Amino acid sequence: MNTTTTQSPPPPPTDRIEPTSSQKTVVRPGDRIFSGLSKGSGIVLLVIMATIAAFLTLRAANALSENEANFLTYENWLPQNTPPMFGISTLVFGTVVSSVIAMVLAVPIAIGIALFISHYAPRKLAGPLAYIVDLLAAVPSIVYGLWGALVLVPHLDGLNKWLDEYMGWTYIFDKSGTGPARSLFSVGILLAIMILPIITNVTREVFLQVPRMHEEAALALGATRWETIRMSVLPFARSGIISASMLGLGRALGETMAVATVLSSNFTISGHLLDPGGGTFAQNIASKFNEANPFGRDALIASGLVLFVITLLVNGAARYIIGRRKEYSGANA
Repeated sequence: MNTTTTQSPPPPPTDRIEPTSSQKTVVRPGDRIFSGLSKGSGIVLLVIMATIAAFLTLRAANALSENEANFLTYENWLPQNTPPMFGISTLVFGTVVSSVIAMVLAVPIAIGIALFISHYAPRKLAGPLAYIVDLLAAVPSIVYGLWGALVLVPHLDGLNKWLDEYMGWTYIFDKSGTGPARSLFSVGILLAIMILPIITNVTREVFLQVPRMHEEAALALGATRWETIRMSVLPFARSGIISASMLGLGRALGETMAVATVLSSNFTISGHLLDPGGGTFAQNIASKFNEANPFGRDALIASGLVLFVITLLVNGAARYIIGRRKEYSGANA
């Protein structure tokens, strides 16, 4: 009787072969220099941020120690009085409201323009249109401010009357005062125009980074162009859209000259967004820094510290959202 025996395969080797000295990776001097410069740049950035925070904190402590009013809730700015009394509630309200209006108006329009340039416009039109958007991002703030004061504000009177007539029941668009449209609503529209090119440029570049095979696969499965964008482009670009929006929000929060040129500032908190008045951190610092006494300048620096903290919190929240959303994005596939 013939018997056949099967031989089992030999076990895999368990000993790890260490690379010889000739096989080890050699770090080039250029790599070491580049790595050192990169780490040094990061450290310098952290040192600069820490220095700014320390300067603002020390100068703000001088004003806060003498302030007789509640810094968070007092609705006035009188550091020149004796005793000094000033608060930031009005500035927080004006800064947040104008920035929210700008983001609500700018982000959807910016995404639409970016999609048109990257996926809908013919190549002969997409290039010049992208170039025009790039030029708009380079326009100085004071130019936007002059245009807003001389052109935008006078032409918003009709819109304000329409909103007051048909949307006044919402209280927000109830115009109780008179005068030109130098309000937080006008500032929000101007800020939306200013941040629109920034958000559009970054979003357009993110859309152009979407892998072409993702779109082609969706089209091959019978999806329409909009379905392809909704299922392939927007999920991939979600993190980039959030980052672009945060860049625009950072400019809206810190904008100075354009807001100071358009806004008729006063220290009142009102839900009537069409009424003249309001104030923002940057606008208040720019308009009152030269005329302030040493204590008043410390008070303005204290408000700058609050704006610094708000900016850090906004960027931190954006990074947290991006970190949670990126696992659902095709960018990491």
